[in-house]
Amino acid sequence: MSAPLEHIVLSQQAKEQLTKLKRLTGIEHWNVLCRWAFCASIAEPIVPPNSKIPADSNLEMTWKVFAGPYQEIMMSLLIERCQRDALGTNPDVLVAQFRLHLHRGISYLVANKRIRDVASLIVTALA
Repeated sequence: MSAPLEHIVLSQQAKEQLTKLKRLTGIEHWNVLCRWAFCASIAEPIVPPNSKIPADSNLEMTWKVFAGPYQEIMMSLLIERCQRDALGTNPDVLVAQFRLHLHRGISYLVANKRIRDVASLIVTALA
């Protein structure tokens, strides 16, 4: 794994959105919700818009905590997606794209009005 992805700090907006998702789904751990969000964004065929995302919250985690036992899979998904989007895979690109996908995915999940509990989150993911 690339050293720059060892530490993840989310924006305050993302923290507030994750708090709402925790309340709706009953999923207690930030990292689990973040995995769902990352995968939701990776599944979207459009490249996330390039934007400056502040690291202005106290919600932070390591890559190991984020990915858990799925570290290799998550990194492979990120690398494959960056290659498919013709962005390259240098560490700066990986970090930037990871942040963009994570934050976009969080926004997707919180904006989805069908997500009212963990069961509807699963149904939405399978759709």
